Amino acid sequence: MIISAQRDLLLLAIHLLVTLAKFLGPGGVRRVAAESLLLKHQLLISNRSRQRAPNLTMLDRLVLGLTTLFVSPHRIPRLSACLKPGTLFKFHKALVHRKYRLLFSTSRRRRKPGPKGPSTQLIAAIVEMKHRNPKFGCVRIAQQITHAFGIKIDKDVVRRVLAAHFRPQPGADGPSWLTLIAHAKDSVWSVDLFRVESILLRSHWVMLVMDVFTRRIIGFGIAPASIDGMSVCRMFNCAIAGQPKPK
Repeated sequence: MIISAQRDLLLLAIHLLVTLAKFLGPGGVRRVAAESLLLKHQLLISNRSRQRAPNLTMLDRLVLGLTTLFVSPHRIPRLSACLKPGTLFKFHKALVHRKYRLLFSTSRRRRKPGPKGPSTQLIAAIVEMKHRNPKFGCVRIAQQITHAFGIKIDKDVVRRVLAAHFRPQPGADGPSWLTLIAHAKDSVWSVDLFRVESILLRSHWVMLVMDVFTRRIIGFGIAPASIDGMSVCRMFNCAIAGQPKPK
């Protein structure tokens, strides 16, 4: 008990000496006063919240913004208690959306950024060909569309069209993919390749390998935005390094 009291007194003395040193430095009075005002205002905002993040009014933003002008830059991370991780994620998502909006949209016409996609007639032709030829894959359908109509179409476009518009007829012969995976779920790995943006808005590809039965993360690999077949193989080898292969 005595040791704890002595430690508290020692910490109090150290804080007093640090505050006194700030007072004696250039602009010390303004810094200490700004820090005190900033902390008090953050306590008022925190007491205002209940089950959700506090709502910042225009006056709150103005006070927090003005007080940070008089605070030392290395002290701002220690004083910013009202900034929650969800706010950073929303801000980063808005920056990513703004980045791709500037890359793929024009300033003259207001339209949805990105490619327009296949026409309605082309979508109908792809779906009809799949209905008449259930065994045709995406590559075969793309080749037939190109040969019949003279329209160059990628197999990935065909895959996206079928995923959105094609519904297989009930009563098809043979088990479905879900049944096959369910029978072999204790010996199957799932691989997913997706694109993410870093905090500096740099694009990276991430490969995630997961065990289907246990939902255990086997590993992951990361590569810059420009990848090829060799890069994907290196990412997969990095993700499964040191792990026993599935059955």
